[in-house]
Amino acid sequence: MDLSFSKEEQAFQDEVQAFLATALPADIAARVASGQGATRDDMERWHGILHTKGWLGGTWPTKHGGAGWGPIQLHIFEEESALANAPRILPFGLKMLAPVLMEFGSPEQQAEYLPRILDGRDWWCQGYSEPGAGSDLASLKTRADRATDGHADGHADGGPDGGAGSDGDEYGDHYIVNGQKTWTTLGQYANRIFCLVRTRFDGKPQAGISFLLIDLDTPGIEMRPIRLIEGGYEVNEVFFTDVRVPVSNLVGDENEGWSIAKFLLGHERTNIAGTGFSVQALEQVKALARQVKRGGKPLIQNPLFAARLAQTEAELEAMKITNLRMLSKAATGGQLGGEPSMLKIKGTVIRQSLNDLARRALGPAAAPFPSEDLDNLAIAPPGHGHNAAGYFNNRKISIYGGSNEIQRNILAKGMLRR
Repeated sequence: MDLSFSKEEQAFQDEVQAFLATALPADIAARVASGQGATRDDMERWHGILHTKGWLGGTWPTKHGGAGWGPIQLHIFEEESALANAPRILPFGLKMLAPVLMEFGSPEQQAEYLPRILDGRDWWCQGYSEPGAGSDLASLKTRADRATDGHADGHADGGPDGGAGSDGDEYGDHYIVNGQKTWTTLGQYANRIFCLVRTRFDGKPQAGISFLLIDLDTPGIEMRPIRLIEGGYEVNEVFFTDVRVPVSNLVGDENEGWSIAKFLLGHERTNIAGTGFSVQALEQVKALARQVKRGGKPLIQNPLFAARLAQTEAELEAMKITNLRMLSKAATGGQLGGEPSMLKIKGTVIRQSLNDLARRALGPAAAPFPSEDLDNLAIAPPGHGHNAAGYFNNRKISIYGGSNEIQRNILAKGMLRR
């Protein structure tokens, strides 16, 4: 396989670089480069700029308002964006829900929600994990019962047949949702949430799950923040108490949500690999290692540190090749197997390794003080006061989207079946 870009792809790379050089606001890039991360306003501004350019829905089909990019173009755009310190494009609506709607949604749902994702009217979050259902997602207990005259028809045990509803005429046009979701990323900014809910309680657990779209302004929903180890607030708990959701918000068929969930998780796990972000982080670690001195010499000349850095860089190059192989396979219509799981595992491990190298380079300046204190005390080199917070925050990336242990189980089962 030829891993070099074609003339057309090289021309596209040049176009992306030129666009980023002129269109990316300098204040946003500076915040991202320093490790502070983008604010809500930053993300909305950048989404608006990309939408005006026609690049926000890069891989979306043109009939849905996208740019119709292939996987190689997406790879180029994401890597160049990371190197330019552009904010991460929020995946929940654009890269997770949108493909689900295009594959499983009704024409009415596509016409209603896809334009609102692109123009920023809707900010989506994900309702999958629960306190007792994280890696074992099939054990989720948030339930959606069909309602009649405002009351749920399902009994406490799931109804006489173990189900929470059917297509019978006796049922109304709403579900009544009760339960709890957790680790809901950026839910404090969202106005809508896509959820996995239980609509049957008998039989195989996976066979009783449905995929539901919920307006967060609906009465009965409470969002509570969860503070993370580095002091940040980006995840939440969401509580549902007798929340009425129109049946028209069901995506696909009732009790068939597990297939949709697996489809969506494939997209999420590939995105989590974050090849572009690792390339950006590698360049930042190298710059830091040239700046920091140990024993009167730049740290990058320290044999032990240089060896660790070289090992991580070699692993990143191998992952980039694997990613390009996967993209080439997808571009030619090939069926992906365990590649998303492999990329999720390796991508998250590499990003954490780069965070660790930056922490080692900072030494005492990497102590887990609030990042504003580090800035004020000038302990860390300029632009690196937030590295410690990034290190602690990114401990989570090998857990969410299906923990790396679960991904290894998926790969082992796939190989043993052959």
